[in-house]
Amino acid sequence: MIIILGVKTMVNRPRRLRKNSTIRDMTCETVLSKNDLIYPIFVVEGENKKKAIKSMPGVFRFSVDMLDEEVAGVLAVGIKAVLLFGVPLHKDWCGSESYNPDGVVQKAIRKLRELAPSMYIIADVCMCEYTDHGHCGIINPDGSVNNDKTLEYLSKIALTCVQAGADMVAPSNMMDGCVAAIRRVLDEDGYESTPIMAYSAKYASNFYGPFREAADSAPAFGDRKGYQMDYRNSDEALRETALDIEEGADIVMVKPAIMCLDVVHRVSKEFNIPLAAYMVSGEYAMIKCAILQGLLNESAMYEAHIAIKRAGAKMIVTYAAKEICERLD
Repeated sequence: MIIILGVKTMVNRPRRLRKNSTIRDMTCETVLSKNDLIYPIFVVEGENKKKAIKSMPGVFRFSVDMLDEEVAGVLAVGIKAVLLFGVPLHKDWCGSESYNPDGVVQKAIRKLRELAPSMYIIADVCMCEYTDHGHCGIINPDGSVNNDKTLEYLSKIALTCVQAGADMVAPSNMMDGCVAAIRRVLDEDGYESTPIMAYSAKYASNFYGPFREAADSAPAFGDRKGYQMDYRNSDEALRETALDIEEGADIVMVKPAIMCLDVVHRVSKEFNIPLAAYMVSGEYAMIKCAILQGLLNESAMYEAHIAIKRAGAKMIVTYAAKEICERLD
């Protein structure tokens, strides 16, 4: 009877605590902070451009000269890190604008460094936005991606971004050996301390649609299932992550985040390395549009980020970073 009473007492106590909002906040198990958030920014060529992305309410594409207002807003809410994606005017078979020292992302990096010296700038390293075929690498005659030849170009992209002032590079292409190739080139050019955030478990997801509008990066033929992961697999995510860590990744990532919370949790438990998760464009748009239509409360976006953090992510790449920061205030 004593044991039973003791159990009853322990069960009742949390119920009393839940009635007080201050105690509830003090005893919550998952805490989301501004330091956890990475904000993606799309930059386009040209001047005086700020264009809304219809499929992603609240998200815009900016020309480099129009970044001032956006950066001011980012700093005002307390965001400390951004992830840059570029949309060039010229596209070709090898995505030459992606590694052009005066390319749109390289210009944006220099502009951000001027506007916000303390901002942590992460450069996406991929080719799909820059190729005329929309794939993430060099294409073989049979239409497949030449993995090994692509590594040379990805390394050049990373190097030019770091030379422009990027603090970190984030290869998102899922090419085998990509992290090792970039690490070798950066080290050879004196950038041994520049970290790499690898998209280690990037699934061939149906939730990337709005991003492809934003970055003008839809493949002209076929799909990306040959180099992105099958979303039916989770053990594969552990193998891919282990390979990237072995090659020198400093941070690993799971993408998408909400659709892969189980994978986020597994990776966080398996590896002692900082883990990022990407709330992708379709996940963001799904929640945002439901909020705008009155189907969900505005708190739904915050709840989704808590779920990602609770699953084990240490940092979240999210288009909702500004509104989450405002809520945290």
